[in-house]
Amino acid sequence: MRDIFDDIFSNQPLDPVEKARSSLRPKLRDKFFTQASVGEAGEGGYPVLLDGKTVRTPGRRILAAPTHQLAEAIAAEWQALEQFIDPLKMPLTRLANSIIDGVSGGEAGVAAEVQNYLGTDLVFYRATRPDGLVAKQSAHWDPLLVFARETLGARFVLAADIMHVTQPDHAIAAATKAIPGEAWRLGALHVVTTLTGSALIALALASDAITVDAAWAAAHVDEDWNMDFWGRDELAMQRRALRFTEMQAAAKVLRALH
Repeated sequence: MRDIFDDIFSNQPLDPVEKARSSLRPKLRDKFFTQASVGEAGEGGYPVLLDGKTVRTPGRRILAAPTHQLAEAIAAEWQALEQFIDPLKMPLTRLANSIIDGVSGGEAGVAAEVQNYLGTDLVFYRATRPDGLVAKQSAHWDPLLVFARETLGARFVLAADIMHVTQPDHAIAAATKAIPGEAWRLGALHVVTTLTGSALIALALASDAITVDAAWAAAHVDEDWNMDFWGRDELAMQRRALRFTEMQAAAKVLRALH
C-alpha cells in the first residue's frame, strides 16, 4: 500500500500555485480499498486508515492529523472516491502531505518565507487610476490594514502603483509575531500566503478576521477588474477554481486549529 500511495502523490508539487499551473494530470490508479477511517491517536496524531491499515506520505511518514476532526475530513476525501484515486479531488490529503513532509521539522524556514511577504505585500501597492479600481482596492484592502494596525499592532505604509516602498521594521516585527510556529497552522498559513500573494490576507484569515470568500476576493481585485473589461479565459478560470480548492483546504485547517 505504501508503494501505491507514493506513486500517486510523490509527483504532486508542494506549491499550490505550481500545482494549479500544471496541465498534466497524473495517471489515475484504481481505488484499492473499501473503507477509510481514523485510528487511535499516536505520536503523529490521528492516523488515516485504509481498510484498517496506516498509509504513509511520499516522505515515508504516517499520514495523520493533529485533531480527530481533521483526520476525519481527510478520511472522508478517500471514502468519497469512487473508481479512481484522483489527487486533484483530495486537497486536504495533499495539504497534509506537504505539511508532514515539507513543514514539520523546518518550521523556521517556512515562517521566514511568510515573513518575506510582509515587506512587499499585495495590499500595500495601490493603483492611482482608474477611479473604479482605486475604490475596489480600498474597499477590499483597507480593512486588512485596520486589522494589521488594531490586532497585530503593525502600521504599514502604502505605495503608489509598483514603486517599491520599504516597510518599517517595527511593523514587520509586530506582524511576524502572529505567524504560528506549529507546523499545521503554519503550513496552512503558508499556502494561503502563496495563493493570495499576501501575508496580511493569510494572517487575517487565520485570526477569523476575514472569511475565506472575502480573502479570495481581496486577492483577486486586480484580476477581476481586468476580467470585467477583457473577458474571462476559460482555462484560467479552471486553474483559479483549482487554486480555490487549495485555499478552502487551508482555511479548514486554520479553522480547526484556531
